[in-house]
Amino acid sequence: MKTLIIAEKPDMGRNIAAAIDPRAKNNRTYIEGEQYIITWAIGHLIGLAEPDAYDDRYKKWNINDLPIIPSAFKLVPNRKTYDQLKVIKDLAKRCDSLVNCCDAGREGQYIFSLIQRHLKLKQPVKRLWISDLTPETIRRGFAELRDGSEYDNLTKAATARSEADWLIGMNGSRAFTTRHNVLLSVGRVQTPVLALIYDRQKTIETFDSLKFYEVEAQFEQFETSYRGLWQGDRMTDPKKAEAIAAKVKGKTGRIASYEVKEVKEYPYKLYDLTLLQREANGKYGFSAKKTLDIAQALYEKHKVISYPRTNSNYVTEQNIPEMHKALASLQGTQYDEWVKGANRGLVHKGNKFICNPAKVEDHHAILPTHRKASGLSAEEAKLYDLIVRRFLSQFYPAAEYKSHTVLTEVEGETFKTNVKELLSLGWKAIYADQKKEKGKKKDEDAEEEEEVAEPFSVDDKSDVLCRNAQSKEKETQPPKPYTEGTLLKAMESAGKQIEDEEVRDAMKDSGLGTPATRAATIERLKNVGYVTMQGKKIMITQKGRTAIELIRAAGVELLTSPEMTGMWERRLNEIARGSASDEQFMENVKKFATMIVEKVRQQSRADIKAFEGDAPAAKGKPRRTVARSGEEKPASARGVKSKSAAGRSKAAPAAGAGQSGGETSGEPRTVAACPRPGCGGQLFMGRKGYGCSNYRTGCKFVIWKESFGRTLTDAQIKALAEKGKTAKLKLVLANGSQSEGRIVLRSLDNGELGVEQA
Repeated sequence: MKTLIIAEKPDMGRNIAAAIDPRAKNNRTYIEGEQYIITWAIGHLIGLAEPDAYDDRYKKWNINDLPIIPSAFKLVPNRKTYDQLKVIKDLAKRCDSLVNCCDAGREGQYIFSLIQRHLKLKQPVKRLWISDLTPETIRRGFAELRDGSEYDNLTKAATARSEADWLIGMNGSRAFTTRHNVLLSVGRVQTPVLALIYDRQKTIETFDSLKFYEVEAQFEQFETSYRGLWQGDRMTDPKKAEAIAAKVKGKTGRIASYEVKEVKEYPYKLYDLTLLQREANGKYGFSAKKTLDIAQALYEKHKVISYPRTNSNYVTEQNIPEMHKALASLQGTQYDEWVKGANRGLVHKGNKFICNPAKVEDHHAILPTHRKASGLSAEEAKLYDLIVRRFLSQFYPAAEYKSHTVLTEVEGETFKTNVKELLSLGWKAIYADQKKEKGKKKDEDAEEEEEVAEPFSVDDKSDVLCRNAQSKEKETQPPKPYTEGTLLKAMESAGKQIEDEEVRDAMKDSGLGTPATRAATIERLKNVGYVTMQGKKIMITQKGRTAIELIRAAGVELLTSPEMTGMWERRLNEIARGSASDEQFMENVKKFATMIVEKVRQQSRADIKAFEGDAPAAKGKPRRTVARSGEEKPASARGVKSKSAAGRSKAAPAAGAGQSGGETSGEPRTVAACPRPGCGGQLFMGRKGYGCSNYRTGCKFVIWKESFGRTLTDAQIKALAEKGKTAKLKLVLANGSQSEGRIVLRSLDNGELGVEQA
């Protein structure tokens, strides 16, 4: 009999076949040779069963039926991929041994174990454990196959993670939904991610800006001119700043200190999936999901990049020859000039900035393959270009600079200058044809640095003339709303602030979610109505706000913290090493799931108005909730009436509908309480403005969206309603002139606005 090889994906199966049995016959769903039959899963072929598989009463959501804790979890095939599962079943009957060739990691181990359990495969198992799919690596891996039993503890950890997620997601979602009669989704990863967005939004809304003043001086010495910033405590008194500027202007000073040092900037790390998603979002506005989809097409359809769902920025020694091949294949393409300038000697196994096998787990960094790209769509070409340029930069030397730090003293006042003088572009030559990217946002105390291409120097023995000096008004700024790119970074680094060192260490290489699941988590938050997009900005909805507030108020705030994921990861790592019990872990999870239900059961039901302002479901589609991690359930199948829609018989006004007679299209979004004394209504966003929900009973308060040349945002409306004014903005006045100032609320009765000029 033959040996059945089960890979995780079709392309992986084909690569294995090409490496170990190139003459094997391709039968579409499997490849057969004299010794091996190679087939594959298509990701997860099998999942955990729904609650109604255990008892029909769970078809309806009822808090009295909670918690749902199966004594043993049932498995069900994925209907979409059932045919491939049947192929594996039939092929297994013809084989007396198995090789698990799924990804070398926890999820790959779990995919194989589910197939093995569901199909009741009893054949002995060997395990292929490799991190890349080069022919040499595959052949060496098959020469060093390990016994499948060596990975039993990893299987236990993977199974425990999946079943624990089911218990928390299923019981948490059903408990909060049935208690508050609004579909509320809870999950170990998505809930703390939503909390990140919630906390950022609250910080922005409650931020009080502070005016401060800087003095900037312009200096001249011989042929050199440079700027310097006054050094001292932050000034909040404009008169003091003006006095310093007047004091030094036109006066002669001296160089108090001058330091020069050479600095090298090395190429950025190769891409993992999260870094690629972040940069594609910042540069092209691609969502995380869109980047993943495009990368998958480049990998599966065009075969021009390596496996994209990786969490590593490094390669192994075996990848180095492949990188050199890929470089050679780029000759004659649009990258030909950079290929000619490449130094192949820089990419070698001793370069730990590139080659670090200890930091490669399931898959190495994303690389271009040696196949020439053709027929790419415009968006595919953009993403491919990002990957190729990052790859090519590794074959170039560091960019070199001279860093100049000058302290200039005039009339007892000290000014600091930082100049970065370019000596050699190095790898940055690959990006010289692109517009310079905006740098990272610095805080108000960060030192400014001017980059120059021409030589810079000063003589610390000669006098300096302060040609000019002026006071500049500045204002502290709140943090920016998350974009998908910055949220991905926050998810990746979540847990770094956790005090418990062991828990923090458990998360240092994982964060919230995995590179392959983070895009799906963000999409899920959109789909359940917790967040909405305003351009690139991710904004939390009223439903999302209320969900976080209810979870925290119930006394299960651990659900909103990365700490729970950290604690789980620590324990799962111990289970995988054999130093902790998966049974004890699951007992603790069951207790936590039971506690969630009990806490929610004691909670007072939220006022339905607290959820108003949800994004409407797409036309013709039922509103959906995530019943557990990664599984969506339509409300219509759950026996729960969603009062977020049905509980309201009348729409809120559009543009203060009492004035215009307009109606909203879809469900209105509440942004703040109506500030009219004694009203008690809520301000809702309509088509042209923000009107009060009590317009039918006579409230005439409305703020028009288009005011003073601005399209007001929800945050600005909230600031007007709660503080009576916005932050400083660039405005267009009634006479058509432009001015800086704050929009202020002139009338609490009808929402009339005015301008307070700066």
